[in-house]
Amino acid sequence: MKRRKFITLLGGGAAWPLAARAQQPTVPVVGFLHAGSPAPMAPYLAAFLRALAEAGYVENKNVAIEYRYAEGQYDHLPLLAADLVRRQATVIVAGPNENAARAAIAASSRTPIVFNVTDDPVKLGLVASLSHPGGNATGVNSFMSELVAKRLGLLRELLPAAARIGALVNPNAAITADFIKEFEAAAVILGVQVEIAHAGDSREIEVAFATLARNKADALMVAPDTFFASRNVQIVTLATRHALPAVYTVRAYVEHGGLMSYGSSVPEAYRQLAVYAARILKGEKPADLPVVQVNKLDLVINMPTARALGLEVPPTLLALADEVIE
Repeated sequence: MKRRKFITLLGGGAAWPLAARAQQPTVPVVGFLHAGSPAPMAPYLAAFLRALAEAGYVENKNVAIEYRYAEGQYDHLPLLAADLVRRQATVIVAGPNENAARAAIAASSRTPIVFNVTDDPVKLGLVASLSHPGGNATGVNSFMSELVAKRLGLLRELLPAAARIGALVNPNAAITADFIKEFEAAAVILGVQVEIAHAGDSREIEVAFATLARNKADALMVAPDTFFASRNVQIVTLATRHALPAVYTVRAYVEHGGLMSYGSSVPEAYRQLAVYAARILKGEKPADLPVVQVNKLDLVINMPTARALGLEVPPTLLALADEVIE
């Protein structure tokens, strides 16, 4: 496939004239680099655009936004990030995972970058410190990866007899090795066996669930991953088909019939991204903007799914829930 056609397909829009690339943009340009797909992003993008407008920047009025979606193919992110740099993006918003953040930072040491990651950005080597990021990048830590032990504890509280708990992980995700390490450490404390299932595409997700069922996993934790989030309907459907109780990272899974989710608010993360993007458009430097820790955490339980699985949700767990879907 020719490079120009490739960028057009993944960028989610028409290719731009070469002459336009060389011109200085008349309005600031926000590069929106996303590791996933456009459709699942709709409600979160709405939160981003709303916050951007509240800060004084309205798309197609006084700010342009160039969208680049990798569609879960993380190896495409470096090319898409480099293309936004060539487009002279005023700021690049990169996420919602470490792969996108690293691609953006690698593409330019000068273009301001606002990232959304699921783990400690200092540990990931993206910033010097949370309070003083340094360099050209700052952003949001959504804590998705740092809640592994908590999610496993909630799953065990719901299923006290569970002896073997699986984890669905994406081998292409930058955080997978750390996730597995935290998952296995938490499992040792709880005294449960683990079953790690790897899946990097839709077919492999099918195979992973079949393997988990064959190995008699009692429950499942789905790792935080942009590609998995874009395939939430497939994952929830397979969990239902195999009668496998599962805990997820974000509410979207539970909205589609998943059993339970625990994690930070995704709309809040995108609101914070817009706030920082706007501050940079107004002249502030990423090095001076502390990394934002999203501290709004939600536990959501789907009661029809619990009943379909023959589970009785303990009153203590219901009391902890921020939302119970009936």
